[in-house]
Amino acid sequence: MATLNNKVLFFTTSPRTPTKMIPEIELLCEKFESKPWNHANQEQFSNELAESNFFEGDGSSSDKAFSARDRINRAPKALGFVNLKPYIAMTDAGKSLVFGKRPQEIFLRQLLKFQLPSPYHHENAKIEGTFCVRPYLEMLRLIRELEFLTFDELKIFAVQLTDYRKFDTIKSKIIQFRQEKEHHKGEYKRFVSETWTNAILDIHSDRIAEGRTKTRETLDDSLNKFIKTQKGNMRDYADACFRYLRYTGLISIVHNRRTITIFDDKKHDVDYILNNVDRNPVFINDEEKYKAYLFNSNMPLLYTDNKENIIDVILRISNRTKRELLTYDVESLKDLRDEIVSQHKENIIHEQVAEIKSYALYSEIIDTFNEIVSDEYYDAPLMLEYNTWRAMTMLDGGKIIGNFKFDDVGQPLSTASGNMPDIECDYDDFALSVEVTMQKGQRQYESEGEPVARHFGQLKKRSGKDTYCLFIAPTINEATLAHFFGLNHLSISLYGGKSKIIPLELDQFMKLIENSYSHNTQPTPADIHHFLDLVMFSCRKSKNENMWRTSIQVCVDSWLIP
Repeated sequence: MATLNNKVLFFTTSPRTPTKMIPEIELLCEKFESKPWNHANQEQFSNELAESNFFEGDGSSSDKAFSARDRINRAPKALGFVNLKPYIAMTDAGKSLVFGKRPQEIFLRQLLKFQLPSPYHHENAKIEGTFCVRPYLEMLRLIRELEFLTFDELKIFAVQLTDYRKFDTIKSKIIQFRQEKEHHKGEYKRFVSETWTNAILDIHSDRIAEGRTKTRETLDDSLNKFIKTQKGNMRDYADACFRYLRYTGLISIVHNRRTITIFDDKKHDVDYILNNVDRNPVFINDEEKYKAYLFNSNMPLLYTDNKENIIDVILRISNRTKRELLTYDVESLKDLRDEIVSQHKENIIHEQVAEIKSYALYSEIIDTFNEIVSDEYYDAPLMLEYNTWRAMTMLDGGKIIGNFKFDDVGQPLSTASGNMPDIECDYDDFALSVEVTMQKGQRQYESEGEPVARHFGQLKKRSGKDTYCLFIAPTINEATLAHFFGLNHLSISLYGGKSKIIPLELDQFMKLIENSYSHNTQPTPADIHHFLDLVMFSCRKSKNENMWRTSIQVCVDSWLIP
């Protein structure tokens, strides 16, 4: 049981991306079904996870049992996808998430049932009476009534909505914030920081007055450290809330404005939820009844569970007739709706590709890279994958597949899963994987070194072609550079022999795009192949990685230049 110690909303933060929990839940229940969730099995689960082909971490945690609990006891347990007591079991809700046709639908149902307090989350005695809320339900209500919600508004104000009866107060604070920020356009960041600090001082005034400002992560009990820690927590909770709500398919996001709103065609769905889902927490002190409620994969009812409503949705997005649709049952109607939406999404992406290949979006793509680096985008890792896919598509000449997920209107939804390259390019005679990261420093090497090489080897084996890899990051860490330089000189059977991994800093990749834009004709696959071969030739001739770094820059600068 988790204890609520803080007077702001708690949102599950692990895993950060909802899709990441699906294979982990499947692995847990496949290997440990009917076993106790004890220290030994937690450690073993960490080992199994580290050896899986979808895991993205390095598996080197010093406390493997804690790492396992962090991954399973948070979202998978809290949202009712697994039962851990008395023995490990996948719930009906979990089965619908892992094996069902509509994981986003069941994810929405579970978010709507998440409540504070609950048998899983009890209040500390010092803050008793603070919580009476279904957090995700009230966030949807805020977005609907305010038309949109920014990341700053969520992290400062919305997380204060610990009791649904405070809704109007929090809504008024956000409206006042919007009015005041109009007078601080030239100093917006300072205005946000001061507003945020004042909110923390107000929320925790009793704790500060009593001198209880030390957090468990540090011995520093200074007020500045306390405020910094609280800001970090509030930011993490806001980020988790954004990501989880997006996965439901109800929410649209404008990344560079850090704003979420409700899709126009999903407002009926949201209004139905807000009018029909009880705002009060239930079974707070009865764990068995709470579990029965939480694990139920059919509750709460959604707008499209009603036959007339799902027919209305299909009539709005297709040319089907009502007489024809009345012959279907609800599940068949949902299948039909999903097919129509999927085809619509494919058409949008096809139109995007055609526009990208025409170089009509050249300036926007370059501007987006610059904004990503300057921290102008929410979820920069996802936007880096998406924009790199657009850039590779613009270079033309091949079949470019982004393995990240698109939402229903063709916008990036979530990053590629951990068992495949971020982007795969098929140029007939050769294949190219593209991996991107916002990681820097030693963390870049620890997180990316092995997966990038593994994905390269998998693509080489799968394609049966001469294969290369571009590894792109805002900056390339020295250890990362040395690692790939070494791999390129060694014959390793796991990676299909000598690897051909080329690290590029984002500025270098943008220079390649600039050169292609300035070229009289669009680059051909042969032009791209020639560049890759030149860089690999320079790798073989360089005495060390630093010499290779210099050679890479020369190859970048001269590509396509007469």
